[in-house]
Amino acid sequence: MQLARKGPVVVTGAAGFIGFHVASRLLRHGARVIGVDNFTPYYDLKLKEARFAHLCAEPGFTPMRMDLADRLLVQALFSDFQPQYVVHLAAQAGVRYSLVDPHAYVQSNIVAFLNVLEGCRHFDIKHLVYASSSSVYGANQTIPFSEHGGANHPISFYAATKRSNEAMAHSYSHLFRLPVTGLRFFTVYGPWGRPDMAVYAFTHAIAEGRVIEVSNAGRVWRDFTYIDDIVEGVVRILATPPCADQNWDGRAADPATSSAPYRLYNIGNDRPEEINRLIAIIETAVGRKALRRDVPLPPGDVLETRADVGDLRRAVDFAPATTLQDGVARFVEWYRHFHGSATAPETEQQTLVSA
Repeated sequence: MQLARKGPVVVTGAAGFIGFHVASRLLRHGARVIGVDNFTPYYDLKLKEARFAHLCAEPGFTPMRMDLADRLLVQALFSDFQPQYVVHLAAQAGVRYSLVDPHAYVQSNIVAFLNVLEGCRHFDIKHLVYASSSSVYGANQTIPFSEHGGANHPISFYAATKRSNEAMAHSYSHLFRLPVTGLRFFTVYGPWGRPDMAVYAFTHAIAEGRVIEVSNAGRVWRDFTYIDDIVEGVVRILATPPCADQNWDGRAADPATSSAPYRLYNIGNDRPEEINRLIAIIETAVGRKALRRDVPLPPGDVLETRADVGDLRRAVDFAPATTLQDGVARFVEWYRHFHGSATAPETEQQTLVSA
């Protein structure tokens, strides 16, 4: 990997699900990684600590426990380590929890991102890649979701903060010629995943014989994307900084490109699966039937997501392809191993299952 021969890579949210896997992949390819996390207790910290411990055992990894909303600490981070690349994956996650504590999203998703942008601006970062979300499509009902289509009507505050990140990133790219790429992730799952996400939460409840709450009688579709596919996309994009589009026309403005070095990409499986099928696959993998209770679709949720990944495929010759059946089997194998020697994650937000 060409990044291994250059300066260190800052990966924020390194104790989180996607950040942990991205940092692991970079380390395996010989990159030096500065892993940043503030260990917010949105879900059980034992899981975050276990991820971080794995990273700390790898040569080339430098752990940094810090809050990115602290401007002076972020300035010191960039000054001390002089990174060449930044993968910004730290955020307050969760559509439903944003109805409970929106202030946490402003600090973690807006203030912290501004501080990261400022660090990138002042220290000549070669490429900033940051996590957006499929949630930004909101009220848009044009399926599949395209980066070139509308994303101006978010229906959750979480989505609004992620859409704000995209606007903030474009302004810095335009003003300071900062190469920056936003990645709209679609329902990521896999080993070391988030306990509030559907695959993990359903597996955990079914394994313990507890009732699962199923929105809209399971007639909900999600573009489930396996973690290894997400990481492959992130790493390939990181090594491919965007260039300004010389043909960009402000009179017919394309939101996915710009006259600045700025790009947006979807990373999704482009193969929506019904929640009922997900539950059936988990039942088979776990060897136990689910106890179900039907509930209405919660505020802020949508019935279907599906990613148009044509641009990603053209840019880096890759698109996610892991089937849900294969991905769930790998997750359940990890789940059995991890929970055979660790206490199950518990959190007040555990019931706020995100599809």
